[in-house]
Amino acid sequence: MKIYMTEDYQTMSRKAANILSAQIILKPNSVLGLATGSTPIGMYKQLVIWYEKGDLDFAQIKTVNLDEYVGLEPTHEQSYRYFMQNNLFDHVNINPANTNVPDGLVADPQAECDWYNQVIRKLGGIDIQVLGMGHNGHIGFNEPGNAFELETHVVDLSERTIQANARFFASADEVPRQAMTMGIKSIMMAKKILMLVSGEDKAEAVWKAFAGPVTPQVPASILQLHPYVTLVGDKAALSKLMEEKQ
Repeated sequence: MKIYMTEDYQTMSRKAANILSAQIILKPNSVLGLATGSTPIGMYKQLVIWYEKGDLDFAQIKTVNLDEYVGLEPTHEQSYRYFMQNNLFDHVNINPANTNVPDGLVADPQAECDWYNQVIRKLGGIDIQVLGMGHNGHIGFNEPGNAFELETHVVDLSERTIQANARFFASADEVPRQAMTMGIKSIMMAKKILMLVSGEDKAEAVWKAFAGPVTPQVPASILQLHPYVTLVGDKAALSKLMEEKQ
C-alpha cells in the first residue's frame, strides 16, 4: 500500500487528482469507479480545472459509481447522479452514455443491482476505484457486519449513517432508508484502489482500517488484502496511523 500524507484538504485533493489524471492520460479509455460525499469534491474540482486548461480528455472515459439512494430521482439534489453531474460530468467532455449510476427509482432495486454487476463486467472491470470512508469504516454503503463476498446489492442504512447524512436533507426523516451499493467483492475486483481521507474525525477509522485486523466490523479493513491501494490523506486523518508505523 502506498500512503501519501498531505498538509491539508486542498493538497490532499490535488494529490488525488494527480493520481486519477495520470490514469486518464496513460489509459484514455479507462473505467473509473467514482465516489460521492464531501471528501472527493476538491479532487473533482481540480480535474475540471485541468480539463479546462486542456490537460485532460474524458472523451473515451467510462465511469461507474459506487452507490445510489433507493427512492431518489436522478434530479434530486441529494441523489448521487445529481452529485456527479454537478461536480464533474457537466463540466468535462465525457459521453453521458458512458456514465453509470444505479437508478434510484427502479421498481426492483435488486434487479437493478444485478444489471449493474453485468455493466461492470461488460466494461472489463474497474481500472481504478475511488473511495472515501465513513466514521465506522464503511466504504460505499457497506456497513459493519456486511458479508465481504457480496457484489452490488441493496442495503438498509444504519441509524448512524442516516444521522450522518441528515445534514444534507431538511430532516432525518427525509433521508432514504435504503441504498444500492457496490459490495466489497465488487470493490476488491477493481485493479487499483484510491482511498481519500480528510479530517481528524477520520483518524480512528483510518487506524482501525489499516492497522487493525481484517474484519467485517470494519469494512475498509479488507483493503489490506488488495494488491494495489493508494491512501491519500491529510495529516489530521492519518495522524494515528502514522504514529502506529513509527
